[in-house]
Amino acid sequence: MTMHSATLAINETVQARRAAGEKVLHLGFGEAGLPVPDHVADVLARAAGHNSYGSVVGSYEVREAAAGWFGRRGLPTDAGQVLFAPGSKALLFALLAALPGDLVLPCPAWVSYAAQAAIVNKHVIDVPIPAESGGIPDPALLEQALVRARSEGATPGVLLLTVPDNPTGTVARAEHLREVCAIAERHGLTVVSDEIYAELCHDGRAAPSATSYLPEHTVVTSGLSKSMALGGWRIGFARVPDNPWGAALMRDLTGIASEVWSSLAAPMQVAAAYVLGDPVEVTDHVSAARRLHSAVAHAVHGEFVQAGAVCRVPQAGFYLYPDFEPVRAELSRQGITSGAQLASALLARHGVGVLAGEAFGDEVSGLRARVATSLLYGESTEERWTALHSEDPASLPWISASLDHLREALTGLTLRG
Repeated sequence: MTMHSATLAINETVQARRAAGEKVLHLGFGEAGLPVPDHVADVLARAAGHNSYGSVVGSYEVREAAAGWFGRRGLPTDAGQVLFAPGSKALLFALLAALPGDLVLPCPAWVSYAAQAAIVNKHVIDVPIPAESGGIPDPALLEQALVRARSEGATPGVLLLTVPDNPTGTVARAEHLREVCAIAERHGLTVVSDEIYAELCHDGRAAPSATSYLPEHTVVTSGLSKSMALGGWRIGFARVPDNPWGAALMRDLTGIASEVWSSLAAPMQVAAAYVLGDPVEVTDHVSAARRLHSAVAHAVHGEFVQAGAVCRVPQAGFYLYPDFEPVRAELSRQGITSGAQLASALLARHGVGVLAGEAFGDEVSGLRARVATSLLYGESTEERWTALHSEDPASLPWISASLDHLREALTGLTLRG
């Protein structure tokens, strides 16, 4: 039996504690934490009358919009290469169901990849990430992991990458990605590239993509949950290669979609076509979101580092992956010897919700956690809009108070020594 998604579970736990009157700092859930712009909401409202079933893959208009969106980002695409779904999560599952072979996965990785693989009876071959950044397996370890997996009876077939990365909030180096794709090609692996955070690189530059190095066998998934904070609208899309293999995969994905979700809700397709057209009001909104995510993630990063944790500097999105190994002795004196115990102590004793690294496939004994910073922007729509347009969001009273709460929690765990 599959387990409840760890990210959804922590969100429900925190919400229940808050409903009971507890003060809880929510750093456990990767929701983008911003309101819907009026111009996007207006498009959806005008589309409310679109209540007919549509094409399984999406309307021509929305697929054409997505093709243009990819093209403006340096990846020429035809509408026939694009499939829409109620969230990229559904597409990732459909890909794992359609593609042959076991799953090769960076470790740590987003919680749902391994869980979805288990549902479709795929073995998971974990490979540690490089020291510099997450989202891809360490090239120096990937080849030997594939050889070892085959010797143990596994059949590696799918390599799943996340660039930029969840849970580490980093962007893989282009040279590492190139090496990984070369190994994937030698071993006949299909690359699934989850690029849902690609619009949120803090420096504004494009993230590297496996499509640059293995275009014939890379499938890209993306969506509007992160860049536009439309997670509840469930808009996801995928791009397959423009070749016979890609066309065959599209037929398989369409067959799965037709039996599972039928099609993305028609009003959402209209909204997606508008957003993916890159009107200036949308690109300005994404730029502002990128700046906010960067400012708050860096402020939270400073608190963990000051407390004695080791943590990669955030480069994209709104995640951190602090490692408390340097303060293991202090934590051990309190009976905390694992990431799960650390997360439990932070929540139970100090009202801070984070996710233990083991939820992402990390070692149980590791003192690591995934921290999401995007729900610190405010409790009300007004506060969130203010944060989005602030020159110094970390100084806003409600965000500053959250940073104080976090600092007190870390001090309470004697992480400052």
